[in-house]
Amino acid sequence: MASGDFHLQMQGYGLTTANIFYRLPDHPGIIQSYIWQDYDLHPHFPQLRKFLEFWSRSLDGPLHHVTVAHAHLIKPAEMRLVDGEFTVH
Repeated sequence: MASGDFHLQMQGYGLTTANIFYRLPDHPGIIQSYIWQDYDLHPHFPQLRKFLEFWSRSLDGPLHHVTVAHAHLIKPAEMRLVDGEFTVH
């Protein structure tokens, strides 16, 4: 039986990583980072938006900026045919 993550990938979800930078509530001059990773849909990122809305609504550390990286994990095979074999010792 396939995993839930595999089913999400078949529906078009890809692995999304967000590096979230935020200011410390007690020391606003200091910026911390938090890494968030989940499967999400490019280009609107509904899961990430939901998490950032939760952050803004529920957590004290105000957001500074967010950097997002996204990769579709299921894609056509990236291979090429080779016309020879090389032995390396």
